[in-house]
Amino acid sequence: MAMVLNEEQQLLKESAEGFFAEKAPISLIRSLRDSKDEVGYGGHLWLAMCDMGFAGLMIDEEYDGTGFGCVGAGIVAEAMGKTLVAAPFHSSCIMGASLIQAAGSAEQKKEHLPAIAFGETIVTLALDETSRHNPEGTAMKVEGGKLNGLKTFVPDGHVADKIIVLARSSGEPGDRDGLSLYMVDRGTPGLIVDRVISMDSCNWSKMTFEGVDAAELLGEEGKAMDVLEPVLDRCRIVVAAELLGIAQQTLEITMDYIKERKQFGVPIGSFQGLQHRAAEWFGEVEVTRSAVLKALQVADAGGDIRWFASLAKAKASKTAELATNEAIQMHGGMGVTDEFDLGFYIKRARVLQHFYGDFNYHADRFAACSGY
Repeated sequence: MAMVLNEEQQLLKESAEGFFAEKAPISLIRSLRDSKDEVGYGGHLWLAMCDMGFAGLMIDEEYDGTGFGCVGAGIVAEAMGKTLVAAPFHSSCIMGASLIQAAGSAEQKKEHLPAIAFGETIVTLALDETSRHNPEGTAMKVEGGKLNGLKTFVPDGHVADKIIVLARSSGEPGDRDGLSLYMVDRGTPGLIVDRVISMDSCNWSKMTFEGVDAAELLGEEGKAMDVLEPVLDRCRIVVAAELLGIAQQTLEITMDYIKERKQFGVPIGSFQGLQHRAAEWFGEVEVTRSAVLKALQVADAGGDIRWFASLAKAKASKTAELATNEAIQMHGGMGVTDEFDLGFYIKRARVLQHFYGDFNYHADRFAACSGY
């Protein structure tokens, strides 16, 4: 398996980067933050992304998707990371679409997948219940056909038309078996959605379920983790690709800056100390690129991808942390001011680092998959 993009994937990369550079520059996330937009992302941009086929990358062609798979989704996510695009891409097009395609009935696929691909329906996953990512620790139970409990850190929850909820139909928190997935419509009686604008100016929600009807089951009852875990891993790799985009873009911004910024009459980029740090930074980005691309390719090939997913997510999280920290420091004290865009990158990176498992979660999981 060649560790390079093929011609079709390279064309997608050039198309995505050109599209986001023109339609979604960094100034867009700044304006969304300042305006406190009710939706939280550019509606026209989202429709344009759907027209480009980005919303259907993980959806098979028979359901009006493009079937480009994880590599295609990762290419687009990396381009999104470079300009910090705010859109329900991970929640609906990656996680929601993949879960329905993997676990849904023929009727559910026919009803929801084309609508996701065309941007007509937004789907999200209500998964975690605490500040730490722990799917198997789900405590929310289905009692008498009703959902009761709390879900936190739900991406794009306030705009989602369909919410896929992980709840326990049997067993106790910590048990892998006994978990089921249910689809709930927005506006269902008993569902309370509180929007939370996080530090990265993107949308997250807290959802309270008070006797919400759990009528629509997605997949087999009690066997949710068999479907959810591989889908989560695919989403984790795509998130890692977005973190890679952040690391790459902050590197480029900073290299341009140190070539122009002068001290003692010379560009600060000529100082050996900064050159060593920049070289390490570049090396870490390239190693991360290899880890992410390999994980994306393996995900498309099928099989057990846990080892590759945790490697990619852990490595990308650490590299994005290094990149954003170095970017701020090499810009001096000015790097943290609102005059510069770097503050947006470091905030987005910190949120994505924790999304579906932080470095510690995936380092531990990687070690377990390696036999430790």
